[in-house]
Amino acid sequence: MSAAPTSPKVGEWMSSKTPIAPPSSLDPRPRFFAYAALVTGIWSGLLSLIVFAIARLFGVPMDVVLEGTTIHVFWFAVLLVPIAAAQIGAMASLLLRGIPHAQRIVFWIGTVIAIVSIATPFITATLVSTAIVLAIMHAITWALVVPQIARIIGDTEPNAHLDRAIL
Repeated sequence: MSAAPTSPKVGEWMSSKTPIAPPSSLDPRPRFFAYAALVTGIWSGLLSLIVFAIARLFGVPMDVVLEGTTIHVFWFAVLLVPIAAAQIGAMASLLLRGIPHAQRIVFWIGTVIAIVSIATPFITATLVSTAIVLAIMHAITWALVVPQIARIIGDTEPNAHLDRAIL
């Protein structure tokens, strides 16, 4: 008689699309977070730039009022602000690296920040059409950046990896 095979250590990774846990040596490092933020920020900026171009094509003025001063939103700000926001969010998420439920925490904090940032154009924009266009850009940035950074930080949670002997 042979002994029953021992089952591998069960972790949260079993519900993953790839149910083979990575070794802990492959935990994402700050450089990987910066790269992921750059890629998602660039995509977000490019999609926001398309929305911006369509809005300008239809004559939507891109002006906001900050502290009594009217400021025009330029195309390069539309391209660069999502990249900066993604980098800041990714570096802030590093504070939660290795703690339980980090993925959920990053996702929900990022979502709350996105809701607040989506609401601000309705306070600062000169027209409702401008506010709607800016809110769409904020939503694009949330949709591309927050879930990705949350997924990556989730890979650092306890039980998200399995150390095994190499045969």
